[in-house]
Amino acid sequence: MTERAGVLSSTAITALIEAGAVSADEPISAAQIQPASLDLRLGPKAYRVRASFLPGRESVSAKIASLGMHAIDLGPGAVLERGCVYIVPLMEGLALAPDVAAHANPKSSTGRLDIFTRLIADEAHEFDRVQPGYRGPLYAEVSPRTFSVVVRAGSRLNQVRFKRGDPGYSEGALERLHAERRLVEGEIARGGFAGGLPLSVDLLGDGGLVGWKAKRHTDLIDLDEVGRYAARDFWEPIARPATGGVILNPDDFYILASKESVRIPPDHAAEMVAYDTLVGEFRAHYAGFFDPGFGHDEAGGGGTRAVLEVRSHDVPFMIEDGQTIGRLLFEPLTERPAELYGRGIGSSYQRQGLALAKQFRHADPHDARTP
Repeated sequence: MTERAGVLSSTAITALIEAGAVSADEPISAAQIQPASLDLRLGPKAYRVRASFLPGRESVSAKIASLGMHAIDLGPGAVLERGCVYIVPLMEGLALAPDVAAHANPKSSTGRLDIFTRLIADEAHEFDRVQPGYRGPLYAEVSPRTFSVVVRAGSRLNQVRFKRGDPGYSEGALERLHAERRLVEGEIARGGFAGGLPLSVDLLGDGGLVGWKAKRHTDLIDLDEVGRYAARDFWEPIARPATGGVILNPDDFYILASKESVRIPPDHAAEMVAYDTLVGEFRAHYAGFFDPGFGHDEAGGGGTRAVLEVRSHDVPFMIEDGQTIGRLLFEPLTERPAELYGRGIGSSYQRQGLALAKQFRHADPHDARTP
């Protein structure tokens, strides 16, 4: 009997672990297993390298040997400097079946801190993609872009999804799914469902605050701390523009929010397309996974806006209220997960507004400068 195509839920991920398809240097904890993904942990050592790379026909360890500068002990905690590139062997490794592939993304908090991180497998020709049948170790490329950060062995920056077959929706099928399940609340932008369900940016805001711009010279951020840091020490609030839009400065980092509220059905998962040159010279959303139950009424979401990590490239770019900023791709699960995304499993961003990473104390939504 042919197995059902789709993204593997937490139940199937647990079965992969029990069967040895996912193994680790230290036991995998239940806290790592999300409704449709698995959190990956940094190992005890990081390697500072001269440049990013793809291994091609080589192993990652061979590339580290040729490009590595020095090793860093992550056991007690160590600083990863902004602007530097590190390769970190992960605790987890894979022994996938011939019909199961894997796909990785940064965790939400990782993306909101502008930490550029990608998964690498031996002999890989693409980042964040692991081919069906792969057997071997996993590595994370980590490059903090805005803040220098403290990490340690066991810190979780990436998450991986497992997929059987090609369960994605065509344009027409996605439109029908939206009509049946109401995937977002709000008017669908022009262009319809081609390439995914469109999301637009909200520059009207709540109480005058429409976004945050990262400061350039700040203190360290310890990734394992929750609610420790004051937002104003690291971010400048962006007020609702009096006219026009917000000009994104090249290589500055911004946190914005979608105008639409998102509802991910309990039997589906979604991913935001990270970059689309058709909508502007900027990258939106490093952390692209949306778990089943995100924003859904059944999981206490009541509709939840997507928070967008945005960086302009090469030229200043003015973004305006209601402009399309990304697209959501939806895929069915092979089965409903045991638990949905939400506060019941400690999810940080259910019912979020314009939320910064969990390391920051909740900011006052009215704390915005006068335009």
